[in-house]
Amino acid sequence: MRVLVAPDKFAGTLSAAEAAAAIAEGWHRHAPDDVVTCVPVADGGPGFAGVLAQALGGRFEAVVVRGPLGTPVPVELVVAEGTVYLESSQACGHGLEPTVDPMRASTAGVGEAILAAARFRPRRIVVGLGGSVTTDGGAGLLAALGATADVSLADGPEGLDGVEEVDLSAARQVLDGIELVGAVDVTAPLLGMFGAARVFGPQKGMDDEQIWRADRLLDAFVDVVCGTAPHERRIAEEPGTGAAGGLGFALALLGASLTPGTDVVLDAIGLDTHVAAADLVVTGEGAYDITSRSGKAVFGVAAAAAERARPCIVLAGRVDVGAREMRAMGVESAYAVADVVGEEAALADPSRHLADLAARVARTWSP
Repeated sequence: MRVLVAPDKFAGTLSAAEAAAAIAEGWHRHAPDDVVTCVPVADGGPGFAGVLAQALGGRFEAVVVRGPLGTPVPVELVVAEGTVYLESSQACGHGLEPTVDPMRASTAGVGEAILAAARFRPRRIVVGLGGSVTTDGGAGLLAALGATADVSLADGPEGLDGVEEVDLSAARQVLDGIELVGAVDVTAPLLGMFGAARVFGPQKGMDDEQIWRADRLLDAFVDVVCGTAPHERRIAEEPGTGAAGGLGFALALLGASLTPGTDVVLDAIGLDTHVAAADLVVTGEGAYDITSRSGKAVFGVAAAAAERARPCIVLAGRVDVGAREMRAMGVESAYAVADVVGEEAALADPSRHLADLAARVARTWSP
């Protein structure tokens, strides 16, 4: 049997490559003669750059930028075939600072990474958006690229209080002649009930009052940079502008196209070719739930499998999807490590327990 193993990261425990290796090890434990091909995948969040470097044979270039509260952090640029890829989570993601004030967290480091990428004179810069602790609408990114204002753009959403003037001309000039792409992991707009602050603010430590205030500050920021008329504000309503706390919005202001990060990765790794050569597709992620269909890698893999009429199954740390939703996402069955050993044990030794689950599942799918 030919088995394609194409998981995303198991957030906080395993990288996509580590998850793939664990699944392959467990599968071979039961079915040693099966041909297992490992192709790690990613959306625009953590792991984006590493997966692309492996797929494209690109080289890493390390730069040091400001973290969300100013602590120097390393960012790896991937240079491949006239394109530089980077992931915003390395500059403004979780775990970069001991503690983070979500109202002061800035995306300035992402702007500094883009500046560094531009020095390689690429035809294109692709920024993976996801996994951030920021909700500043990308104001910090714009400041790092040379934008000016009558307030500090690099002090998080709180720094935008009272903004009345913003000049983006210098930031746009820095990227003149370079195609800019935002590889988003969600389709949320910047503002409103389904926007960056209200949907993702709680994940970043915001309380209800901070969520309301951040959304109001971002709304005022949009008024200044886009104008107050409905047709002028339309850019903030575009899908993906709320990705990474509004980084998608800032990139769109600079002329970037916003596209699902999953599409960027799956195209780069040639997933369709791998699926066509497989009898079964196995994908996975830490938590398989209803949000998995909103631009996530697992949904993209399942869709590719359905296109080729290949069965697709999911191995996850936790499964919170019913059978009907699962089928709607193109998945035959989903299996959770937590259902076998409990969530605490699953987190304590994720690689071993994921391999054990793969061995159990192989008994059903490769008898």
